[in-house]
Amino acid sequence: MDETEFWEIVDSTREAAEGDPDDHADLLVERLLRLDPDAVLDFARHFESRWNRAYTWDLWGAAAVLLGGASDDAFDAFRCWLIGQGREVFEGGVHDPDTLAELLEDFDEDIDGDGEELGYAADEAYERLTGVDAPDLGIPPQAAEPAGTAFDFDDDAALARRFPSLWERFGT
Repeated sequence: MDETEFWEIVDSTREAAEGDPDDHADLLVERLLRLDPDAVLDFARHFESRWNRAYTWDLWGAAAVLLGGASDDAFDAFRCWLIGQGREVFEGGVHDPDTLAELLEDFDEDIDGDGEELGYAADEAYERLTGVDAPDLGIPPQAAEPAGTAFDFDDDAALARRFPSLWERFGT
């Protein structure tokens, strides 16, 4: 599976779910069940590599602005959700998290930002196809610390300076 096919699957299932993250995860599993197990593992590798790449302090800060704070678990689920938003939003957000203010049409912290179930979709599909757990993907594990320079997510002034567009649209 190439990158284009990966993003097509993400986009088509998101559109069919009309933006609902839980429905998106269910539809993603159903779509992956139409593939052979090796293709499902390829999808999982694409997903995992992007999830790891999104492990940055800046993106975590952007998640804190959008979610009104972001614990470790909330940031993990946010990265899954960000992948689920498609290539343009994901790549833009990873490159410059403040651009999420322009890339996101809307953001409702009660609905958006939590795509944890998307992160399990490939594992679930693989298990349903084969009857066994997915093997190790052969991808290096996530770094021990996020990339970039750490900063205080509880400092509203720092968040507003670092993410002026996001703060203007979504900050508290």
